[in-house]
Amino acid sequence: MGVVRLERTLDLAVLISGRGSNLQAIIDACKNPEFPARIAVVISNKPDVYGLERARDAGIDTHVVPHSGRPKAEFEAQLHEVISDYDVNLICLAGFMRILSADFIAKWPNKIINIHPSLLPKHKGLDTHQRALEAGDTQSGCTVHYVVPEMDSGPIIVQKSVPILDGDTPDTLAARVLEQEHIAYPEAIKLVAQKRLKN
Repeated sequence: MGVVRLERTLDLAVLISGRGSNLQAIIDACKNPEFPARIAVVISNKPDVYGLERARDAGIDTHVVPHSGRPKAEFEAQLHEVISDYDVNLICLAGFMRILSADFIAKWPNKIINIHPSLLPKHKGLDTHQRALEAGDTQSGCTVHYVVPEMDSGPIIVQKSVPILDGDTPDTLAARVLEQEHIAYPEAIKLVAQKRLKN
C-alpha cells in the first residue's frame, strides 16, 4: 500500500525560518487522503521556532540546519544532504528567510517552489506590503512560483489577489494576504503534483 501511495504522491521537504503558518496550511491539506502530496521532512535554519513544533505535533520528521556563523556553501551542503536522505520530489520554501545559491538550485531543477507576499513581478524582495501602499496599488496578494537563481523571478504557478482598502497599514494588508497564502500554497502543490505525476 505504501508503494501505491508513493506512485500518486509528491514527497515534500518544507523549509521554514519561523512560526510556520504556511507550513500548517500544507499540513492541513495533506490530511485529506485525496491530496496528492505528503510532507516527508520539515527543515529550519533556526532552532526553537514554532514551525518545528507544528511539524512535530503532526508526526513529521524535523531537522535544524543552522546557517549562522558558517560559510553559505557549508550550510547549503548540509541542507542538501538532509533533504537527500528523504525521497523528496518537491522542496517548498515556506517563510524560509535564506536566499539559495545558483549551485544549490541547480541540484534541484524545477523542484523548488516559494511563496512571496506580492503579485509578482511587482515588489520583489522585502517590505512588500509597505511598498504596495507607497506605490498606490489598488490590489496586492501573493504568488507561488518556481525558484530560479534570480530572486522572485521564476515561473508563476498560482496567484491570489486582495483589494487594498482605504486606511490599510502594512500589518492589516499582510494579515489579509496571509489568508490567501494559506489557500494558494496547497493549491500550487496540487497543480505541481498533477503535472508531475500524471504526465
